[in-house]
Amino acid sequence: MAIIPLRGVISNRMNLMGNISGGGGTSSEAFIQQLRNSRDDEGVKAVILDVDTPGGAVSGTDEAAGVVQSFKGIKPIIAQVNASAASAGYWMIAGADEIVVTPSGQVGSIGVYTIHDDISAALEKAGIKKTIIGAGQFKTETNPFAPLSEEALDHVRSQVTAYYDMFVERVASGRGVATSAVRDGFGKGRMVMARQAVADGMADRIGTMEETLQRFGVEPQPDRKRALAPERMKRAASL
Repeated sequence: MAIIPLRGVISNRMNLMGNISGGGGTSSEAFIQQLRNSRDDEGVKAVILDVDTPGGAVSGTDEAAGVVQSFKGIKPIIAQVNASAASAGYWMIAGADEIVVTPSGQVGSIGVYTIHDDISAALEKAGIKKTIIGAGQFKTETNPFAPLSEEALDHVRSQVTAYYDMFVERVASGRGVATSAVRDGFGKGRMVMARQAVADGMADRIGTMEETLQRFGVEPQPDRKRALAPERMKRAASL
């Protein structure tokens, strides 16, 4: 049994930040490698994904989702949501054999967005005028020093829609439903609580990590920090 964490903000190469600051998120690139190693290791009989993420960047997400889905017919892969699988996180785990959500957990936020900051008014107030010099017809069309043109807005919107379509198709494929079921249900961009997620087909059951491990015959490891907590409380009370 292999347990692979999918925690924190997801970025294609979050490991670059981790090397500097000590982590705090998931690298899609590193996550994919862990998945492949576990899938191809004959000594690993099943994989549990330990999921708690608010989502993150599109880059690398569908690639990771594809590797999760590639486990089918090879070995079981279970996504244990403990306690949130939002946006890119849900995108990645949609193809797991089973999605289990802890009782207080949530899944969903199926959607894509981007932001363009127009800071031209702030610059004008500060007495700063930017001159953009570029080559290439559309190279500077999304610069933050001017409002988006209608043409630029249409282009950005088309990209957001294309990524959303990719997200919907992956979820539909992973969950074995029509794309219309994902578009018209599955929270419509909202997070969905555990009980409703199971009822809507977004997840398969409600359960904790401990319960999932026990179903696979694995005894949860004791949490050393929790074990020490009562002793700390006793010492504090005696001061």
